[in-house]
Amino acid sequence: MSQPGIVKRSLMIAGHRTSISLEDVFWDGLKRIAAERKMTVPALVAEIDVARPRVNLSSAIRVYVYGCALRQQDVPER
Repeated sequence: MSQPGIVKRSLMIAGHRTSISLEDVFWDGLKRIAAERKMTVPALVAEIDVARPRVNLSSAIRVYVYGCALRQQDVPER
């Protein structure tokens, strides 16, 4: 049973199909960031995947999107 608000999508990352579960707001943010950087969502996710510490990919994406939102609003990070 899926959690409310969580959407699971499949992407091809580095030649491998993977499923990522995120809330709509994070999918929307990910798509917007990819568009601003003139790249595909799978290409952006691949970059996040390579750079992530030992956390699951969905969590790494949430942190990345949140960090981008903070920088865009000039909110100081702690």
